[in-house]
Amino acid sequence: MTKIISLIDGSAYARSVCEHAAWVATRIGASVEVLHMLGRRSTSSVPADYTGNLEADGRDTLLAELAALDEQKAKLAQQRGRIILDQAKSCLTATGVSDVVLKLRNGDLLEALEEFEADAELVVIGKRGEAADFARLHLGSNLERVVRTSQRPVLVASREFSPIESFLVAFDGGSSAGRAVDHIARSALFAGLECRLLHVGTETADMRRRLDEAAAKLKGAGLAARVQIVAGEPATIIPQIVESDGIGLVTMGAYGHSRIRNMIVGSTTVEVVRSCKVPILMFR
Repeated sequence: MTKIISLIDGSAYARSVCEHAAWVATRIGASVEVLHMLGRRSTSSVPADYTGNLEADGRDTLLAELAALDEQKAKLAQQRGRIILDQAKSCLTATGVSDVVLKLRNGDLLEALEEFEADAELVVIGKRGEAADFARLHLGSNLERVVRTSQRPVLVASREFSPIESFLVAFDGGSSAGRAVDHIARSALFAGLECRLLHVGTETADMRRRLDEAAAKLKGAGLAARVQIVAGEPATIIPQIVESDGIGLVTMGAYGHSRIRNMIVGSTTVEVVRSCKVPILMFR
């Protein structure tokens, strides 16, 4: 059985991440591996350099108290992580996923992801992290890192899950958009969903040819894609169409074909992810 990886934290997006993961898992018949990282941010309370600042007895007492504090913080972090994972499992099983594996790890998220994603179908992560309520206009700090390094498609969960009946392919003709179309054509995830193949920009003969080829590939997989070309800026037009036409999911390349192609996650991509209130499936 294939698996998907769900990256979970204690944020307001945690439940939505689980519900999106459950939606994917039940459609493709996958298990879900839930990963929660304790991280390296909880640095030691013990000062790096205390020489000359304290008398010996006072220094020893302070160091002992700080060491005890660190130990208690580590225990609480472990307990909190277990609670977060248990809640994730309850959510997944309640939504029909029977095969759930929980992973609690110390260390760096990307190192753990590299270890676990080799045989995964895709990765699910929340649009924002635990600071979501304090920085509503910013994406999660780990989102860009994950999209940049993961070898798998990354599904960015919106704040709330809604049933998905349609999806839009934001097609710029680039290699990452081509990989998105290839993935869609062979994945059971998209079976039966209404499909829109959208290019935002100038219509040229070459772009029309690329769109027709992509549409033919999707049609061969049983998806009758509606092709649409709209003039304008992708960062503006895509969210507008998603909102006005009730699109349930956007798929797009994390790298653009034009001026943003060499950026880590281009400004257009970031703006689309930030502006759209639906999940975004991103391909490198």
